[in-house]
Amino acid sequence: MKIASFNINGIKARLPALLDWLRETKPDVAMLQEIKSVDELFPRDDIEALGYEIHTHGMKGFNGVAFLSKVQLEDVVPGLPGDDCDIQTRYIEATVIGKKSAVRLCNLYLPNGNPTPGPKYDYKLAWMDRLYNRAVELMEIEEPFLMAGDYNIIPQAEDCWDLKPWIDDAAYLPESRAAYRRILNLGLTDAFRACDQSALNYTFWDYQAGAWNKNNGIRIDHFLLSPSCADMLIDCQTDRDCRAKEKPSDHVPVWVDIDI
Repeated sequence: MKIASFNINGIKARLPALLDWLRETKPDVAMLQEIKSVDELFPRDDIEALGYEIHTHGMKGFNGVAFLSKVQLEDVVPGLPGDDCDIQTRYIEATVIGKKSAVRLCNLYLPNGNPTPGPKYDYKLAWMDRLYNRAVELMEIEEPFLMAGDYNIIPQAEDCWDLKPWIDDAAYLPESRAAYRRILNLGLTDAFRACDQSALNYTFWDYQAGAWNKNNGIRIDHFLLSPSCADMLIDCQTDRDCRAKEKPSDHVPVWVDIDI
């Protein structure tokens, strides 16, 4: 089963690019981030015409996550547990049922956290604590799961074209990377690095300063797989060519093929 993650950077602005990608690559499940749309205004018709059911957790103009699925999803739950006062729509879960197994899908858009220091960075770290707690809960019930999306975290030096501009950014600060490793060290697998250890593989290029043409990118979109889910991993790749097409997102899709 092919499961993809894609920060679309505005569903209305990128709908033609999204539809082209869905037609070309045909993921069974697509997990979108930064849809920037309220649920009732999400452009459903063209996507449903391609055979996808849609589940959204959106808000006006910012954030927002969604599932597009050709297979039935069960137990769809919006929102990351741990803070009932958090109104930002950054997380949604569902279970996908395969022929052999079921996998819990956790679709996340982790806060950017800039500027640092400040309340936005404090929110990022607190959100990561909540994500860690949710991972612990899922590990304890021994349900295969994956946590995928835009983490806004550069894990290590080879995930960045040049660290100098990023040293003081919330994506690379030591506290951010430590919080990411804390989650990873529960026993999760970075699916892309399990399949490809080479440098110069990125998932985000800024629109400014010719970043795409120079390959001045960063890898901030990740699939983290629980041990039982990692056992099902066949491959993990990026759809890099999407970034070169008309009116692209500044992110590219990442996908896993898992044997479920």
